[in-house]
Amino acid sequence: QVQLVESGGGLVQAGGSLRLSCAASGRTFSSYAMGWFRQAPGKEREFVAAINWSGGNAWCADSVKGRFTISRDNAKNTVYLQMNSLKPEDTAVYYCAATYSDQTHRFLNEYDYWGQGTQVTVSS
Repeated sequence: QVQLVESGGGLVQAGGSLRLSCAASGRTFSSYAMGWFRQAPGKEREFVAAINWSGGNAWCADSVKGRFTISRDNAKNTVYLQMNSLKPEDTAVYYCAATYSDQTHRFLNEYDYWGQGTQVTVSS
C-alpha cells in the first residue's frame, strides 16, 4: 500500500514557476514508477510526466516538454515536478500516481495509487 500526498500548488502569474512535491509513504518507494497527471475543469485527466523507479528514465508530454521536469529522490520518498514558463492553460489540479514497476507509464489505468491533488492556477 502506498499513500501519496501532493504539495506545492498555488497561484502564479504566467511565465512564473512552481515546484510540486509528492511525498510517498512506505519503505519500497524505490520500487514504484511515478507519474504526474492533471485535470482542468470540464476536461479529462491527462498525462503530464513519468519517471521510472531509479529516475534514470523520465519524460514529459509534448504539451509541457521543455518547460516541466520530473525528478525523484528515493532517499526522501518524494517525486517532484518542476514547472517553468507556466501558461494559463496549465491551470489544473495536479495529481501524482504510483505503480509497482521498473518502467515508465503514461496511461491512467496503469497506476494503482493516487494522491488527492494540488491546485495550480496560472493567471494571465
